[in-house]
Amino acid sequence: MGSNIEYLERRISVRIRSRGNLFEIHGSQKQLEVAEAVLRQLYVETNEREEIDVEFLQVFLQESELEGMVEKGGTPNSSIVEGKSQQFEDSLIRTRKKTIKPRGANQSSYVGRIRSHDICFGIGPAGTGKTYLAVACAVEALESGRVSRILLVRPAVEAGERLGFLPGDLAQKIDPYLRPLYDALYEMLGMERVNKFIERNIIEIAPLAYMRGRTLNNAFIILDESQNTTVAQMKMFLTRIGFGSTAVVTGDVTQIDLPGSEKSGLIDASDVLDKLKGISFTRFSSKDVVRHPLVQKIVDAYARESP
Repeated sequence: MGSNIEYLERRISVRIRSRGNLFEIHGSQKQLEVAEAVLRQLYVETNEREEIDVEFLQVFLQESELEGMVEKGGTPNSSIVEGKSQQFEDSLIRTRKKTIKPRGANQSSYVGRIRSHDICFGIGPAGTGKTYLAVACAVEALESGRVSRILLVRPAVEAGERLGFLPGDLAQKIDPYLRPLYDALYEMLGMERVNKFIERNIIEIAPLAYMRGRTLNNAFIILDESQNTTVAQMKMFLTRIGFGSTAVVTGDVTQIDLPGSEKSGLIDASDVLDKLKGISFTRFSSKDVVRHPLVQKIVDAYARESP
């Protein structure tokens, strides 16, 4: 609890002294109202959560917009605080190794759309949970028997670097680019199970070019970093989807590394498919970033400077 109090003191600009369940708060009137609302909600959360961590506090402040009330000079609405955590209960992702809880309304909606649509797009900046939640949903689907395999796909274009300059065979060349996917799988399945599943082709990790000519049935397919697909590549990928399969396409349109004037397949798909029934789009913003608070401000600063 001590580290949480220190975090709140920094973020809301108050001083908090605690003795048991009694808190003495020092600050302006608006700051006092915000701090009191947050502390009351923390006690509600302790009845439903084993641990209240700084990450939860960050997302709670973002979602409730209480922190912004201090800067804008408004009075926080207490109704924002009441019963905040319960609304996300239905979007819990349960795997054998751990249970993943979406952070905030947008992540919760994203999980719901993945479960109810055959093709889903998650578009937004890094740190918003797009890929991590997609992998979690894939593991849940595999363990529940809804799919028989998981495919993790990425285009082989990264920050101006080309795979041919990297040492090793194809697997060794592409592995560094797929490390975030591996890390999520290891966290949810364990390294030993992941390696066994890869050996048995239950989990397949491949560059996008290897999808051409295939039809993928009863699979959960994730196309990560899709902003670096061409229009033709995106069309090729989406038309690989077979019966009983789910495809999740994630990407950040502000981080396109395609050469020259090549149009991003993600941007094109967003324009062409946005109103197509059966396909969902979840768009994340800096508000959904679940990393250090400065990351959100950095994303906003670059957005303001972009043409």
